[in-house]
Amino acid sequence: MPPANSGHTRIFKLSLLLFGVLSFIVVRPAETVAEQPNILFIYTDDQSHRTVSCYDEAYSWVKTPNIDSLAKRGARFTHAYIGSWCAASRLSVLTGRQQHAIESFRATGEYPGNVYDPEQCQFFPKLLRQRGYYTAQIGKWHTGDDSGFGRDWDHQIVWNRIKFPKNSPNYYDDQLIVRDGGDPVLTKGYSTDNYTNWAIDFINGRTRDQQKPWMLWLCYGAVHGPFTPADRHENAYPNADIPEPSDIYGPRPGKPKYVQDVGFWEKNEAGIPVEKKVRDLPPVAMVDIPGKPLKDWVRQYQQGVLAIDEGVGRLIKALEATGQLDNTVIVFTSDQGFAWGQHGFKNKVAPYDAAIRGPLIVVKPGSQPTVIRTPVTGVDLTSTIMAQAEANPQWKMHGRDLTPLINGSKKLPGDQGRMLLTHTARNYGKNTAVIPKPGDKALTHGPGVPWYAILCEGKYKYVRTLIEGEVEELYDVHNDPEELDNLALNPAFQKILATFRANTKAELRRTEAPFLDNLPPVKNAAKSGD
Repeated sequence: MPPANSGHTRIFKLSLLLFGVLSFIVVRPAETVAEQPNILFIYTDDQSHRTVSCYDEAYSWVKTPNIDSLAKRGARFTHAYIGSWCAASRLSVLTGRQQHAIESFRATGEYPGNVYDPEQCQFFPKLLRQRGYYTAQIGKWHTGDDSGFGRDWDHQIVWNRIKFPKNSPNYYDDQLIVRDGGDPVLTKGYSTDNYTNWAIDFINGRTRDQQKPWMLWLCYGAVHGPFTPADRHENAYPNADIPEPSDIYGPRPGKPKYVQDVGFWEKNEAGIPVEKKVRDLPPVAMVDIPGKPLKDWVRQYQQGVLAIDEGVGRLIKALEATGQLDNTVIVFTSDQGFAWGQHGFKNKVAPYDAAIRGPLIVVKPGSQPTVIRTPVTGVDLTSTIMAQAEANPQWKMHGRDLTPLINGSKKLPGDQGRMLLTHTARNYGKNTAVIPKPGDKALTHGPGVPWYAILCEGKYKYVRTLIEGEVEELYDVHNDPEELDNLALNPAFQKILATFRANTKAELRRTEAPFLDNLPPVKNAAKSGD
């Protein structure tokens, strides 16, 4: 006969089995989400790759040890062209789409006012929330008066310069800060340090759901104009040596007319380049000081990076202290670079490396130090972050997942190695179907920089200015990093030029450029057949 308690034993064993099954059903998905890496996306403003000491183009006296420490642990991209200017760059990253294919976004009202329809212009953090991530944004917001709290962001401490245009010049102090959709509060303190402090609170778990993986988009306002360093850094780099750029003064052979006309600098009595007054109303926070030496501007600009570098060091320590460093993807980049005298400029926007090329360093769990020369752009970051989070796009994105390169591959599977970047001034989506004519304000942004398309592949960079009869540009950026020798004018490079012209059209077609069929003919159209 079976023991008297055999029924109880069977029930107990069945209970254990059911408990195990229920545990598998209930707990396993949460564990799967929890295993996804955190994502710290550090996004600075107007920061050239020349400001980061691990880049070959940085001045010898520049020191950014904390940003450099990221490069020692992960992938440093040498040729990153995230965007052409602030709003366009941020929108491409948030949507994963080229500027010409972002619908509903438009400038309106007092500068820098702009709006968008969140149904037509959707942002990727919403998809990460659906994947189980807790999403946050801290710092500068430049993409619509609707900053997305509750839709894209679970937590937000935002300086929304679009919603409060009177406060928009206050890049470094006295900012109107909105927390989690509340009322704006005038906030004292150096903005770079404030943003870092708030980010550390988030990393430490004080302002987030600690049961979820997280993604933080940390948007510093530095080193945007007026290029104000922290008080503690005002005497940094006392012996800074600034070589004079090769073509700070004209003429500039092989360049389009608008570049020939650039003239931000002149020689003073001592023969050194100083700023020249060329704008009656400079852009917001972009102070013009006639007579100020170029070397002083560059030194001040580099000083402004030091608080960012210190912030990166503090963020890394916070990740270490909380045991999260080995499970966090870190992306460090900027919306674009900034030219100081190169080709005569004092600005971003222009299609040259000096004006738009920025730093990009990506560290992921298990990554090894590597240097990647493949040209990349902002939409590539979106696809890469989505891949790291194992989130699925719900709309067409234009970028490439860079993970294989970060993992050590020489090329991306099936990728042709082409990188497209378009600049359509303050125009987006279907509003780019018709290219404005010269003289139309819609054609230019910044100091008269017209619409253009860039295609980078291998060591070559092709620039097509979208003005009828304008010269094309082709540069070997590996051997001519200053972009002084326009190979498009060299008969020996006409075959390569034709290939880049055709490939640019192919990329414009792939990324749904409304103006593709309205491209104006280039200067050498008769020879090229274009």
